[in-house]
Amino acid sequence: MEPLLAEIVQLVGAGSVRLSAHGFEELAADDISFAELLETLPQAVSVEIYPDHHKGPSVLVLQILGDERPVHALWGMAKNAPEIATLITAYRPDPARWSEDFLMRKPK
Repeated sequence: MEPLLAEIVQLVGAGSVRLSAHGFEELAADDISFAELLETLPQAVSVEIYPDHHKGPSVLVLQILGDERPVHALWGMAKNAPEIATLITAYRPDPARWSEDFLMRKPK
């Protein structure tokens, strides 16, 4: 497991987690369960890593929820609160924009 993702999994496991306002809106829009994201995070696969993002490091992961449908979730740690994992956003990936396994963006 990629180190940033491992650190986020550890924080979530310890209960040090929050959901951003944007994440809350996106979960509702795509009918994604926050509880399921927390539950399936240990099995997540890193898709893209953003270690130098100006708001703090983050990682886009692929998670498979109970309905067997893929979800991309962006998890991060804010520079001003690195002790808390934050779900920044999550969405159902568009098969037209992603490879069949949802791990690589298709060329434009």
